[in-house]
Amino acid sequence: MPTDIPTAVPTEALTELFEEHRPMLLGVAYRMLGRTADAEDVVQEAWLRWTATDRAAVREPRAFLVRITTRLAIDRLRQAQARRESYVGPWLPEPLVTDFGPAAPDTAERALLADSVSLAVLVVLESLSPPERAVFVLREAFGFPYGEIAAALDRSEAAVRQLAGRARRHVDEGRPRYDVDPAERRDLTERFLSAAAGGDLGELLALLAPDVRLVGDGGGKSKAPLRIIESADKVGRFLVAVARDSWEGYEARFLELNGAPAVLVLADGEPETAFQIEVRDGLVQRVHIIRNPDKLQGLADPADD
Repeated sequence: MPTDIPTAVPTEALTELFEEHRPMLLGVAYRMLGRTADAEDVVQEAWLRWTATDRAAVREPRAFLVRITTRLAIDRLRQAQARRESYVGPWLPEPLVTDFGPAAPDTAERALLADSVSLAVLVVLESLSPPERAVFVLREAFGFPYGEIAAALDRSEAAVRQLAGRARRHVDEGRPRYDVDPAERRDLTERFLSAAAGGDLGELLALLAPDVRLVGDGGGKSKAPLRIIESADKVGRFLVAVARDSWEGYEARFLELNGAPAVLVLADGEPETAFQIEVRDGLVQRVHIIRNPDKLQGLADPADD
């Protein structure tokens, strides 16, 4: 229900009201930007504007906060897209820990959240214009009515519906189809890790789909393939070559990133690599490897399951 805000509101009440909506605002900003640090910056700026706004002008805090956050995220996304034109090698989103623990949503809601935050979907969202991405995130991930989205973007509802249709078609065309059974992905991830770490080319080839793709993101700051590697033979041989390096001092931890099982490799206790596989028909279809240290900072103290 809409909540009226009196002109004079105690600071504690303003803080509580904002904190109530913070998880949703962070979710919107992260899906818009693909980076937790950028999302946190956007939400912090939204907080500053929230505390400075004229209370008499705000009747619906949730709509007001979503509008501020979305517009700030669009501005930052435009800046980020310009920077990514000079990014070294393939770009992947910053991984996000999504192990909700006791606060986990129900199965249907969790599946929706996991799909909208998956690495595969976030990569496809990169090809949308900032307004299209905003509409897609607000509508598909959070179920906002078209009228609220129109108000947030200062556009007509008809224009927002057109943006939504165009964005949905683009995402459906670009999104690969993968199996989402977490138990199967966890099992294949364990087998994949064992074969890759052991340099077992035969086992790797048995796990990899013929048209498998390996996407590595080092950002020019850590060693990673500068181009996407395609085919089981090339991906398998690349992984075997990597495994020739000594594993002394390395530790592998399983955790959930972006709604799916993943592995974090630590060197002397510090995050060094995060990787995740996508699965279809019992085979590894895609391997995502993130080695850019800027994107691993948020995993410095992961929860080990």
